Amino acid sequence: MIWTRRNILVGMAAASAASTLSSWGAFAQADYPARPVRVVVPYAAGGGTDFFARLVFAEIGKHLGQQFVIENKAGAGTNLGAEAVAKAEPDGYTLLLGDTATYATNRTLYSKLPFDPYRDFSPISLSGRFALVLLVNTNKLNVKSVQELVAAAKQNPGNTTYGTPGLGSPFHLATELLAQNAGIKLTHVPYRGAAPAVQDLVAGNIGMMFIDFATARAQLSGPIKAIAVASPGPFAGLPGVPPVAADFPGFEAWAWQGIVAPAGTPSEIIGKLNDAYRRAVSQAEIRDKLTSAGIEVLQSTPEEMSAYMRAEGEKWEKVIKTANIKLE
Repeated sequence: MIWTRRNILVGMAAASAASTLSSWGAFAQADYPARPVRVVVPYAAGGGTDFFARLVFAEIGKHLGQQFVIENKAGAGTNLGAEAVAKAEPDGYTLLLGDTATYATNRTLYSKLPFDPYRDFSPISLSGRFALVLLVNTNKLNVKSVQELVAAAKQNPGNTTYGTPGLGSPFHLATELLAQNAGIKLTHVPYRGAAPAVQDLVAGNIGMMFIDFATARAQLSGPIKAIAVASPGPFAGLPGVPPVAADFPGFEAWAWQGIVAPAGTPSEIIGKLNDAYRRAVSQAEIRDKLTSAGIEVLQSTPEEMSAYMRAEGEKWEKVIKTANIKLE
């Protein structure tokens, strides 16, 4: 290229514009957030994820001096809300509080996913996880341990029924993981939500189910017994109840969640949000409320969350494909 005076002037103008934009971008990030931030929760209001979002993001808003507005966008196994965030401007003003399905399992469960959890999001932090508890109705399924459950299932293949809040849910996949580890055949009865599944367990229409600790502890009376937890070791909330891993080493299943922004969100904004989140959940009052709701608070770097998403994706992909679980 021949450097004429005109080329030099054009180049100087472009450089000046780039410098101005860069300075403005840095200023905008330093000033972030300058307006309310939208936080998409891909579930209906009233559930555990919604409770977490409203409590924690109100505290984050106090730290950052802006309102964080919770928007419930339920549907398609969290895909509707996740897609909306994946396609949003990467400016830090749209965030997502997604979960195991959003970041790890839907990529295998659905043949067509409108977003890529690894490519389309910038992780901010893992935020919490819910311990899973294996409940049985001893009137329907007279067992007191995982060993007895496995023996009963082997004696009558397919006759042991279990309920879940839906196909592909963490509770469904945890039960499939148990069945695959134990080499047993169980019959799945999917419901539209946790409440009707629990009702049928209490009524004795199904024999067993994995459910989150917050829901499980309210049911522990009469014939409803907790025989195991899905955490890798004993769970403090249920002293004396052994982990499934005591019989099947390495068994572990959680319903977990994390915070992300659209891919391309500036690292300075990601860092500021990560720091504000850490400060929010370090408040004793906030942690106590989350713990009382059965939520174990998690904190991570963006890199740690990214690695965890991929590890969980690989783990559950094997379970899903072995069980031939498909969603549309």
